[in-house]
Amino acid sequence: MDYPFFCAMIQPFHFSGFNMMFPEAGRSFKASYKCFSVSMLPGNERQDVENGGKIIMPPSALDSLTRLNVEYPMLFKLINNKKARTSHAGVLEFVADEGKCYLPYWMMDNLLLEEGDILTIESVSLPVAKFSKFQPHSTDFLDITNPKAVLENALRNFACLTTGDVIAIKYNKKVYELCVLETKPGNAVSIIECDMNVEFEAPVGYKEPTTSKKVEPQEEMPQDHVMEEVVETFKGSGVRLDGKKKKDNQLDAPVIKKILARGVPDYDYQFGYLKFDRTIKPISDRVAEIDATPAVQENFQGEGFSMKKSRK
Repeated sequence: MDYPFFCAMIQPFHFSGFNMMFPEAGRSFKASYKCFSVSMLPGNERQDVENGGKIIMPPSALDSLTRLNVEYPMLFKLINNKKARTSHAGVLEFVADEGKCYLPYWMMDNLLLEEGDILTIESVSLPVAKFSKFQPHSTDFLDITNPKAVLENALRNFACLTTGDVIAIKYNKKVYELCVLETKPGNAVSIIECDMNVEFEAPVGYKEPTTSKKVEPQEEMPQDHVMEEVVETFKGSGVRLDGKKKKDNQLDAPVIKKILARGVPDYDYQFGYLKFDRTIKPISDRVAEIDATPAVQENFQGEGFSMKKSRK
């Protein structure tokens, strides 16, 4: 059976001429354990551990921490000596089997640990956080309506943050990974009962939307080139009142009128101004007039009479 290794500094204490050995108050705790992911923890599934930043240690660790009078809150530095990787975490419970400790899977991934690897745990004192900056690993994080509120709620299960770590938070049955880009006032900070400002960097793979090219306003062109000439004349042939034929110079002169070609917009339109052209008849009226018009139009019908009586 593997037993953890403890290391505590002690110093001599002189009392009534005798040299007695007592541990100095507030000394650091250091031990090595075999680490496993939370899924290997006996009993029911512990999602509260997987979704946070705290670990589970054996009861013997609590006894040593109590004797060493370790400063509260209990924060620990996690060291993988084989890969030269470090991180920080808090402790949730002391219920692990002796010689073992259990970590969230994302924390083992940060430390490059495999199941059963040796992990060194050392008690530390961290400054209180004042600022932190995160970068989501997926653009799906942008779909969250209020990301700061979601992150604040998730960080309640964390005790500390370390610059360079990739933490995992769960929201709406989906896991989001965020890289801790920066922490102040140090590279590792405590986030227990703190007032911390949070900023977000653009997610990995995010591309700025391309700015649409400004459409240059087209120069206003005169509408003369879109006007078409329409010849309007009186329908039917004109006659004189005295019954005589009209002379050639008295023929109806066609009236030429310029109107907009059909399908061409009115470029002189003013916003908020409505123009009603009453000279244009509805299509239904036009069709009725065409149907009512006889094929051959006669000017006069009936029998003519003379004002003067003819002499027989």
